[in-house]
Amino acid sequence: MNFETYPFEKLVQLLESITPNSHYAPLSLTIGEPQFETPMFIQEALQKHVSLLNKYPKSSGETLLKEGILKYLKNRFDLTLQESEIIPTFGTREVLFNFPQFWLHEIEIAQIAFPNPFYQIYEGAAKASYARVIHLNLTKENGFLPTIDEERLQYAHLVILNTPNNPTGSVMSMEQLKVWVRLALKHNFILLNDECYIDIYMNEPLPSLLNASIEVGNDSFKNILVINSISKRSSAPGLRSGFIAGDAKILKEYQTYRTYVGCALPLPLQYASAIAWADQSHVEIFREKYKKNFEIAKEILGITPPEATFYIWFKVEDEISFTTSLYQHYNLKVLPGSFLGRQGQGEGYVRLALVYEATQTQEALERIRDFLDESHIREPLKT
Repeated sequence: MNFETYPFEKLVQLLESITPNSHYAPLSLTIGEPQFETPMFIQEALQKHVSLLNKYPKSSGETLLKEGILKYLKNRFDLTLQESEIIPTFGTREVLFNFPQFWLHEIEIAQIAFPNPFYQIYEGAAKASYARVIHLNLTKENGFLPTIDEERLQYAHLVILNTPNNPTGSVMSMEQLKVWVRLALKHNFILLNDECYIDIYMNEPLPSLLNASIEVGNDSFKNILVINSISKRSSAPGLRSGFIAGDAKILKEYQTYRTYVGCALPLPLQYASAIAWADQSHVEIFREKYKKNFEIAKEILGITPPEATFYIWFKVEDEISFTTSLYQHYNLKVLPGSFLGRQGQGEGYVRLALVYEATQTQEALERIRDFLDESHIREPLKT
């Protein structure tokens, strides 16, 4: 299969011949990996159950983990789901890659739609599924929200949304989500929302696509699925704990498929994940850290903070020149937006991941400000 080079590999290739300014300590705002310590109660649960490594975990997930996820859905979204409506997963990356293959494998001319720019696993899944791609372009003109084009979407078999969005930080409202649910029912395509950033909101809690499904009377979640991960909300990407939830009929078939995939979460990780999903208080601590980082970014760079995620989709003249010059002069890595998009989407932007404590975040953003002031690439603009 002809997979596109991953964005971070492209970045390595772009910067490999450049010697950074050694006057500055290396800093990177490239990867969306929280740099805060995983809460101790999660670490202690992992340590307490390490002896269970001598047992095979169930491919469907242990009851205790399902109960933790169900409690999360109830506490966070006021959703009362049944066990048949969730499957614990090994993070969400594996789901985003193998669910399209599971769903599309018997369709002769499969079509999958997803935002552009995007998390590259969406594209990899399309290639692995031999599916045609419908790009939902995210632009400044449409508020970085996917525009509905029924002439194209009526032929889609699977549509992936990503709200809150990586990399742009855009957020779809409840009313906008409801429109997409109705569209999925009208044209009978599967609608999956990647909700991995839904707990990293700045002000008001954000609704799930499952909430929108209930709002339009689709209580059984027909054609509707969401995925979520513990990585961002709990600063625990190493736990690899995620889930897929929604349409029970689809999930029953998908669980059979997963029995062959072999992505069961080890038991110690399930115990630690269960208590992390069930607790909301620790997430508020991380939200406050991200909120502080955006306050710093607003003060230093003059940006308008997004409603959610920990990303800044930062407008520049030339994202490649900006990235290479910033690294050379200030030893700071950022990710060019064009590495995350196709057909010109993402050009003129860089993605900044504000995943550090405030002190390091301030240092990184001050370097960007100084670079802009000295290079005169552009006047600081609001995104």
